[in-house]
Amino acid sequence: MTAPDPSPPASQEPPDGTGLIAHDPWLEPYRDRLRNRYGHYRYVAGQVEQSGGLLGPISQGHQYYGLNRGERDGRPGVWYREWAPAADALFLAGDFNGWDRGSHPLARDPYGVWSTFLPDDQYAGRLVHGGLLKVHVVSRAGRTDRIPAYVRRVVQDPHTHGFAGQHWDPPTPYAWRHAPPRPAGGLRIYEAHVGMATEAERVGTYAEFAADVLPRVRRLGYNAVQLMAVMEHPYYGSFGYHVSNFFAVSSRSGTPEDLKHLIDTAHGLGVLVLLDVVHSHAVKNTNEGLGRFDGTDHQYFHAGPRGQHAAWDSLLFDYGKFEVRRFLLSNLRYWLEEFRFDGFRFDGVTSMLYLDHGMGRAFGSYDDYFGGNVDWDAVVYLQLANELVHRVRPGAVTIAEDVSGMAGVGRGVAEGGLGFDYRLSMGVPDYWVKLLTERKDEDWSMAGLYHALTDRRRSERHVAYAESHDQALVGDKTLAFRLMDQEMYWNMAKGHQSLVVDRGIALHKMIRLITFSLGGEAYLTFMGNEFGHPEWVDFPREGNGYSYKYARRQWSLAARDDLRYVGLEAFDQAMVALDDRYGLLNDPFIEQLDVREDRRLLVYRRGPLVFVFNFHPTESYADLRIPVPDPTDYRLVLDSDEARFGGAGRVAAGATYWKQDVPMYARGQSVQAYVPARTAQVLAPVTA
Repeated sequence: MTAPDPSPPASQEPPDGTGLIAHDPWLEPYRDRLRNRYGHYRYVAGQVEQSGGLLGPISQGHQYYGLNRGERDGRPGVWYREWAPAADALFLAGDFNGWDRGSHPLARDPYGVWSTFLPDDQYAGRLVHGGLLKVHVVSRAGRTDRIPAYVRRVVQDPHTHGFAGQHWDPPTPYAWRHAPPRPAGGLRIYEAHVGMATEAERVGTYAEFAADVLPRVRRLGYNAVQLMAVMEHPYYGSFGYHVSNFFAVSSRSGTPEDLKHLIDTAHGLGVLVLLDVVHSHAVKNTNEGLGRFDGTDHQYFHAGPRGQHAAWDSLLFDYGKFEVRRFLLSNLRYWLEEFRFDGFRFDGVTSMLYLDHGMGRAFGSYDDYFGGNVDWDAVVYLQLANELVHRVRPGAVTIAEDVSGMAGVGRGVAEGGLGFDYRLSMGVPDYWVKLLTERKDEDWSMAGLYHALTDRRRSERHVAYAESHDQALVGDKTLAFRLMDQEMYWNMAKGHQSLVVDRGIALHKMIRLITFSLGGEAYLTFMGNEFGHPEWVDFPREGNGYSYKYARRQWSLAARDDLRYVGLEAFDQAMVALDDRYGLLNDPFIEQLDVREDRRLLVYRRGPLVFVFNFHPTESYADLRIPVPDPTDYRLVLDSDEARFGGAGRVAAGATYWKQDVPMYARGQSVQAYVPARTAQVLAPVTA
């Protein structure tokens, strides 16, 4: 999925990585630093080329390490290899040898790679698909049973609650039915967590998600689903962000084949599947994760305090090491090729880019992007990662979760950028929270609102969102809950009267529409938020009695005709359809047409459409004159006040606004419209 580049092309791409300056002249004083940044990338990329290239061993670790079928001296069997340079000895143990920690030693090579070969003629009936195993590591830290670093499945014992690796070698490979799709229009993302995607108070499955949620995603008009918490993690309540086993599909929701079926089903519906990938840190648990695997604290991670993220209670990768790069790059390639994911949302990019992880930093100067606080090894890793993803899967999507605004995150590596296709507009949901908590909506600045939603690097594509899973977590509030609070429990029936609910529903629709149409070149929502889900997200934990009450989605609320949730969902569906019909998100042309602070009016153009917002809480405007860009009649194509959206239905659906040769604000023509209080209208030229 591609979009037009909104910036003018440079006459000739500089060969030194300073091409970003053509898109952002404020970078001119940093030309030398850009050149140095790109030079560091070229140096590391050159080392990669000498070792077989980006598509060579550095991204094929999963085909070498862990358990893989192969042969030795003409005998077929299974190789097991592990990188553990500081270990004194390694032994493979599991169901296949009665968990004998001494009978199957691994041999070490000069580079710290340990290996053993299990030939079929001896082990075909013992090392079976589904068998449990671990590697027993002897080091200066003692003797420990560890889960192989590249293992492809990890399961938890229901009685001891301990985790073990599982030899995953299905006798019949999954038979893919559908090719990855090429959706038209902009990227419209439905962020989802499979485990909490069921209404029942338990962990949902990949099969249930494929059967129940994917058709919903397609019906609502979203063309991509972004899956969270797929990579195995020992603590369910971490939301999947404390990963322990990077190549293993979380077994809570099913098998790897179940996940493949989910992705295959999505592709059959024309829906892309993105993986929320966590390469910014790893779980500290030594029993399940990578920490102190070979007895040291600096195998995969930085040694000492630099290797620990105090705020996240996790470990930080050393991106300067070849084997760490191989582990992470291979991980990306594995998810792309083995499971046919269509791209990644990279979590915690800001934490990766800066030595202080961006904690408490305002990022008010370009100096922040080039100074001594930048982790240049992390920058290079992200550049290599984006190059790899786009070479393995041309057309794949990469999205950066970066709050710092680092220059070039969403531009190509050859220009000196980091190579992401999109960056999240993380300031937008923060802006809405600030606005809703600090000001009454009758005091909102229309010019300030327009500026906040358009203030971004126009040469880089952004994913706009009013809220994501972050705002739904316990301790925070969704937009719907901020707007309506406990009224959502008692007054969402269509027959009930509540000024709080009326206001909340009206603003919920307006906030989403203005964010969708102004905030970026792609759009995202978290599952359930499209209909104003009344509950927050809180996973089972000691503090809530290990309850699943808030780790689920109440889909039935949006299906009930007697509740007002159905109108919010219908509006979201109609809003998203604007992109399908008019190519809205891929159209870079945004133009302010009218701002009237005293009347709380904001009018602007995105592509061919005119958006009219009346944020006034009580004043409706009859025969409101609106400047329009094209000399033609306009038709009402979306009205937040329609009865089917839970509105009052004060304007006739599909009304035509006749062109009048009455100049307004340098426009040669205008139209007149009835715009009720707290409503938004979208107008399209009748020729469109």
